[in-house]
Amino acid sequence: MVIKRAIQPQIQNKMFGGKAIIIYGARQVGKTTLIKEIQKEYLNESIYFNCDEPDIRDSFTDVTSTELKIVIGDKKIVFIDEAQRVRNIGLTLKLLVDNYPQIQVVATGSSSFDLSNKIVEPLTGRKYEFLLYPFSSEEIRTMYTELEMNRLLERRILFGMYPDIVLNEAGAETTIKEITKSYLYKDLLQFEQIKNPEILEKLLEALALQIGNLVSYNELSSLVGINKKTVARYIDLLEKAFVIFRVKPYSRNLRKELTKLRKIYFFDTGIRNALINNFNELQLRQDVGNLWENFLISERVKLNNNQGIDANIYFWRTHQKQEIDYLEEKQGKLSAFELKWSSKKITRPTTFLQAYPQSLFELISRENYQRFVLK
Repeated sequence: MVIKRAIQPQIQNKMFGGKAIIIYGARQVGKTTLIKEIQKEYLNESIYFNCDEPDIRDSFTDVTSTELKIVIGDKKIVFIDEAQRVRNIGLTLKLLVDNYPQIQVVATGSSSFDLSNKIVEPLTGRKYEFLLYPFSSEEIRTMYTELEMNRLLERRILFGMYPDIVLNEAGAETTIKEITKSYLYKDLLQFEQIKNPEILEKLLEALALQIGNLVSYNELSSLVGINKKTVARYIDLLEKAFVIFRVKPYSRNLRKELTKLRKIYFFDTGIRNALINNFNELQLRQDVGNLWENFLISERVKLNNNQGIDANIYFWRTHQKQEIDYLEEKQGKLSAFELKWSSKKITRPTTFLQAYPQSLFELISRENYQRFVLK
């Protein structure tokens, strides 16, 4: 079964706009399936290249525009999969866009391209960019009723939303561990020449144990045994590889608001659980609140991305430890959400509402979570 990805219509709307289409995403999130689904609508006028193949890589490495045209032939659409594998792919794509504007180039990269190539400068003004994440709740609801979505909620939190997990229920723990072990930071090791992968693994485990909490680079430095500068570099690389994302504090009015510390979440909670080797049922866990927070925020990030919604995201906390889990600012409006596994009543954050009286506030629990993660 193929689940239609939410960004597919956005991509197809940009076809033949005179620019390359670049699809970023972590390994195993379904980029190849996505472009092959798009290709089905252009079978007779398109050609597909998989750059995991050495001879294909050679065909796109340090070649002239004339040589590229020989490879492409008379096709109007060129799909270049795993394009980050090609050295200087940015220049190759620039040649295609500049010399053959009638040809639509669609390229995928298993991580942000600047892990392997300087693509930004060659393609400035010549590309449309899209992000593909693991399945979102919005995407998989086409498979299930609302009741089934609720019944499967705990499973999604524990094992995540990677396509192989959602589409093949059997052996989920083994599958997500394999994805974590074999694919999660493969690009970092390959392109950034990280000499000590054990340190990277230790840092990931430390971050996995701190989801929902304030993250101090100084503390991580002491815990992992590397300097603060290296911690910052690794976290930046992990973000570019679509493993984690950072959320900064919201501060506009009050001196007592936090302004420096960050929170770090994983794009997929299955990956997070695999890193700490904990797939216990939620009722047996001490981290259910933080895990639920991570799941909801990552789902919201995916929803906004898939809908093309430009939103700034934050958390809010004061030095007196008053806090709100998630804030969203879009079109000049500020919305605040407290994310609780239990639906029991909570005290409304008076200090926040007094400081930001025009903001909205809502409690999101497992009883009403679908309104937060579905359009």
